[in-house]
Amino acid sequence: MLVANIFDIAIEKRASDIHLRTGLQPILRIDGRLTRLADQPVLTHDDVMQIFDQITNPDQKKTFFTKKELDFAYTHGTRARFRINVMWQQKTLSIACRHLPFVIPSIDELELPQVCKELIMQPRGLILVTGPTGVGKSTTMAAMIRHLNENRDCNVICIEDPIEYQHQNIKSIIAQREVGDDTDSFHTALVRAMRHDPDVLVVGEMRDLDTISAAITAAETGHLVMSTLHTADAVQTIDRIIDVFPPAQQAQIRLQLSQELIAILSQTLLPRASGKGQIAVFEIVLPNTSIRTLIREGREHEIPTYMKIHADANVQTLDDALVFMVHTNKITRDAAMRKSSDPKRLLKMLSEPMQQKVSL
Repeated sequence: MLVANIFDIAIEKRASDIHLRTGLQPILRIDGRLTRLADQPVLTHDDVMQIFDQITNPDQKKTFFTKKELDFAYTHGTRARFRINVMWQQKTLSIACRHLPFVIPSIDELELPQVCKELIMQPRGLILVTGPTGVGKSTTMAAMIRHLNENRDCNVICIEDPIEYQHQNIKSIIAQREVGDDTDSFHTALVRAMRHDPDVLVVGEMRDLDTISAAITAAETGHLVMSTLHTADAVQTIDRIIDVFPPAQQAQIRLQLSQELIAILSQTLLPRASGKGQIAVFEIVLPNTSIRTLIREGREHEIPTYMKIHADANVQTLDDALVFMVHTNKITRDAAMRKSSDPKRLLKMLSEPMQQKVSL
């Protein structure tokens, strides 16, 4: 079985992911749901090994058989790119492929909050796009970079693992460095990038103390820095950053973070009410004086309460966003109720006139 055939089917069916495992037919994730390709044969161990051989080069094979894990990007002709992860499971290969369209969607096409356009045009500060794996953080960042690229002349350096969306130089010049091929680590690349006259630094993921520290320092020195964290909301995001550092450094990091943070966009995905595709829904925190004080004083646990009682343009709770999506017929009431952490409160909000807090 040629992997090209599977990729073509996935593209035609608008699948976001492909799963290839021994003993199963190829499985696609379409609109968030796993769908078996019933007209395709069950994959044998040899089939999956053949697919692995078709999509990897000798260096990638060596890395995989040494480390037993592999992440890389694969270009399928002129149709699409895929971010691919390969792992062992019960002595057989498992391959997961995330579909990355060649054409980067715009903020408007993705129906992202309009505030994303304002944030990416800021001259300095730290923007964090957060959420669990698979909710579209990379796509959101790519769309924001596209907006920047179309509207501002600046030097952008992206550090990724692997490179997912490929940017063209329009008004900006964009360098994309892949961890492993172009640099040894996020931290090393971030520190070295400071000598490359950057205006904007994009870090695929802040994984460790050194990378987080370097990102905050870069924002302090007058750069716009954008990165991701696998956290569910603003409070978890702040706690994750602070907790990485030794106790003796945490007060200083709180001060720095309170000064440099300009946005936390906590993202999730829900099925569209039409039944076709998914849409991103955001909790948004744009720190003002009050929120910066809470961060600095170690009272970030009070941020959710602040967000619920202060109807201003600096915050949007997830429930605010869910209400907006339901009232504008983008998602169903049932989908919103399943996603809310407080369904009773959400039900009450849905019965009241909608109050839009952030420019959506």
